[in-house]
Order: sequence, then structure tokens, then C-alpha cells
Amino acid sequence: MRQIQLSIVSFLLVFGTGTLVAQKAVRSHVRSGNKQYEQQAYTQSEIEYRKALELNPRSPEALYNLGNALFKQEKAKDALEMYQVALSQVQDPGQAAQILHNIGNAGMQEKDYSKAVEAYRMALRYQPSDDETRYNLAVAQSMLKQQQQQQQQKEDESEQEKEQEKEQQDQQQQDQQDQQQQQQEQDQSQEQEGQEQVSKEKAQQLLDALMQDEQELQEKVRKLQMQQGQSRNPEKDW
Repeated sequence: MRQIQLSIVSFLLVFGTGTLVAQKAVRSHVRSGNKQYEQQAYTQSEIEYRKALELNPRSPEALYNLGNALFKQEKAKDALEMYQVALSQVQDPGQAAQILHNIGNAGMQEKDYSKAVEAYRMALRYQPSDDETRYNLAVAQSMLKQQQQQQQQKEDESEQEKEQEKEQQDQQQQDQQDQQQQQQEQDQSQEQEGQEQVSKEKAQQLLDALMQDEQELQEKVRKLQMQQGQSRNPEKDW
């Protein structure tokens, strides 16, 4: 991927209505920031670019170079903000293409491959012959496709897990219903057996009562017969 380069020469400074002194101060801070940047002192270069922006918030050079310094510090989100403002301050196609290229780079650092693809494509509209941007676009498209596939796989796995959880819940529900049904059948069976046992006991009690009555009746009949026999054979006098 192409390294971010400071565009000290190619960028034309655009100043507002500030005084000549302020303009010189802006350029002084930008030059100081560029020196710090070349020495890889990115924090110090950031400080100098911010000082320049305090004097002229719309300086495209200070904005762009501050974005580069932030990018080098792996502050891609902050760098993107600076690039976007810088882009709004330039009209030259070459400058716009360079800013968009670095917006794409920041998107890649943030793993926002969709944003990177969009930025590289826009850069190529301004500068179709830029092979490095074209190469970065191909890389970003490949990474985006891979990211989308991974996301789709995660969604599929999540959906599969949900389906499995639902199946487990349904199975647990069915098991509970089966257990309840089995318990109900067992209770009914026990109740029926109890009723049958009670019926048997009652039948036995009735049978015993009948047999007792029969015995008593037979005893009464026997006694009656004995009494009748005695009355028919009285003792004779001598």
C-alpha cells in the first residue's frame, strides 16, 4: 500500500483575510511540523500543525498534513476527520485524489473496507492513471469481500444456534408434556387400582356378611328343629 506522503510542494496555501503576519506564522508552523514529521516525531508535528490551524482553520496543507501525522500515530478516525475537511478546501483534482487516497488508507486501518473502496474509487475518478490507488482498491475490495463472507458466516452460525436452541426448547417442552402425561396416566392407574381394591374389599365384606347371615339362619333353623322334635316325643307316665 502506498505510503502517505506530505504534499508540501503540491498544495497551494489558501488563506482567509488574515494579515500577512498571520500567514507567515501559519507557514512557519507548517514547515516546523513537516520537519518533525520527516524525523518521525509525529506527536510534535501534530502540535505544530494544530498551531497553524489555530491561525487558519481552513488551511488545506495544515489539515492534510495533520491527518498524516494522526494516521502515523494510528489515530485513523481523527485522521479521517482532518482529510474530510481538507478535501472540502481544495479544487485541484490531483490534490483531491491524494486526499482521497489517504482517506482510503485510513479506512483500511480502521478495517472499514467499504469506506476504503469508496474513497479509492473516487480518487481514481480524479486520477485514473494512479496504479497505486488502483492496487489499493483491489486489496480493499478483496478485504471487503472476505469481511462480508465472515459476517455472513457469523449470521448463519447465529441463525443456526437460534434454531438449535429452539429445537432444544421444543424438545424440553415435549419431554415435559410427555412426563406430565405419563404422570397423569400413572396417577389414573393408581386411582383405578385403588378403586378396584376398595371394590374387592367391599365385595368380600358383603360376602362375609352374607355367609354370617347364612350361618345364623342355619343355626336358628337347627334350634327350631330341635325344639319341634322335643315337643313331638313327650315323656310317658309309668
